[in-house]
Amino acid sequence: MPTTDGSGKATGAAALGLTPGMAVQELGWDDDVDQALREAIMDVIDADLLYEATEAVDVVLLWWRNSDGDVVDGLVDALTDLSPTGYLWLLTPKVGRADYVDPTDLAEGALTAGLALANPATVSPNWQAQKLVRPKGTRR
Repeated sequence: MPTTDGSGKATGAAALGLTPGMAVQELGWDDDVDQALREAIMDVIDADLLYEATEAVDVVLLWWRNSDGDVVDGLVDALTDLSPTGYLWLLTPKVGRADYVDPTDLAEGALTAGLALANPATVSPNWQAQKLVRPKGTRR
């Protein structure tokens, strides 16, 4: 799988900004996920993906489909094992694919869950990724 698109922008696992040694928890796995992407992520972090974390993780990889229910509930649940400095990659089916999630629902869900949308990433032919972070604290 190429690691850049025609413009030189990182794609696939390279676009997720992961590094060796990171603890990455995977939630929402099912038969429809991109297995090649999962394997590429494990190669990058040089470890298996975690399903049940025993300590705080650096990144949560959340596969989410429209039929999975309320995205707010999924995002809040995904924060359970995330370290205070960690971030979440929300993977949803691309436009036109079965179980596509409307971007407006994602934006509203992120806000309600107390998260901010950061950069999107091109990761797979059938899946798109959206980085979600905890907002920076406000100064008074």
